[in-house]
Amino acid sequence: MSEQSRRMILNLALQNSGSHKGAWRHESTQLKDIHDIKQYLRIAQKAEAARIDSLFIADGLSIEATAVQYSPIFGFEPLTLLASIATVTERIGLIATVSTTFNEPYNLARLLSSLDHISGGRAGWNIVTTGVERTAFNFGLSELPPHAERYERAREFTEVALKLWNSWESDALVQDKESGVYALVDKVHEIHHEGKFYSVRGALNLMRSPQGRPLLIQAGASEDGRNLAAGFAELLFTIQQSIEDARIFYKDIKDRAIAAGRSPEQIKILPALHVIVSENEEDALKIATELQQLAPIKRAVMSLSNLLGIDFSGYPLDEPFPELPDRSGGNAYQSFYQMVQKVVNNQTVTLRELLEKHWVGHGQLNIAGTPKQIADTMEEWFISGAADGFTVMPELASGGAEAFLDLVVPELQRRGLFPTSYTGHTLRENLGFEPL
Repeated sequence: MSEQSRRMILNLALQNSGSHKGAWRHESTQLKDIHDIKQYLRIAQKAEAARIDSLFIADGLSIEATAVQYSPIFGFEPLTLLASIATVTERIGLIATVSTTFNEPYNLARLLSSLDHISGGRAGWNIVTTGVERTAFNFGLSELPPHAERYERAREFTEVALKLWNSWESDALVQDKESGVYALVDKVHEIHHEGKFYSVRGALNLMRSPQGRPLLIQAGASEDGRNLAAGFAELLFTIQQSIEDARIFYKDIKDRAIAAGRSPEQIKILPALHVIVSENEEDALKIATELQQLAPIKRAVMSLSNLLGIDFSGYPLDEPFPELPDRSGGNAYQSFYQMVQKVVNNQTVTLRELLEKHWVGHGQLNIAGTPKQIADTMEEWFISGAADGFTVMPELASGGAEAFLDLVVPELQRRGLFPTSYTGHTLRENLGFEPL
């Protein structure tokens, strides 16, 4: 994609009640919709009408039982949900989060290839390694594998999946009734993978999918995570609160992609954007205040503890934030750990202040304002080398996504930053990536 034709990429996160932990309690939230697939289908269709590039489903494989008191937990399993959405949409991309630590390459390659077939070539895979200790207990393990091992496994897992997706050549399927040949044997290949973690013969029991294979997406700020992204990812989900930090991260990933033998244009970086939109700034700020008051501090403490791998439940809320132990290379989510570490190193804050001022949307870029204000920020990040687009996370599910689609997207289109129509049928085509 040339610089002249460069345009913003928009990926919309679908969440049952919104990205804010207090969203389910807000007066605008219809509780009957939180676990109703009709809400997902409706927003998906509206997002496609607005020309959004892709939908994204986050996921987790465990719950903290005490947390269910305070907010909804993850909703439907992503691949199942996206397969349903695929039947009521035609162009929008469908990105599922699936862990490499608690799955097998053959099963996942088949599932994702199936979604790519069902959707006509719109599937994407958000590759995660899972950093929550209690998840291990759901899969027969006594502890979570070490951070470095999880990423080593993720690399091999991805390599196996790629081999399986390529085990059918593009012209292998002939379906010739007259000759009785359904597929050409010499164009379907067993992969015979033998590695440290996996032994897989193959081939995949499903022909090559419409876009060749699902798009690869990654999220991670550790050294291991950045290197995995530089080697494989086509989209990278990330978190930064400031444009300065985002620029540094952006350049680092592009440089790593070059070092890995790839063009920097082969990987697009999409920071998370938590957003509240209203035509009136006062109304947007009012909603932000309401949500803050509705989110219990105990839930925020749990969230911080889970993502950093440190139990903060016993720390006083209104005393200076405790000194962080060294978690570099540990099992904590490195991106969140680095964000918190930067805040507490640069200023004196209490645990309560950190949670209330910096933990909105888990520390990601957060804007409450008018369509123009939000578009201004997005444009600045986009044109200044901080982002190729955004993963948009409306803080309210009921009305929040619609407000962004109805108010912000047209503003971006008026500025020539975002297209008004799809250019192809597959996710890869619409994002401007070369065909496989």
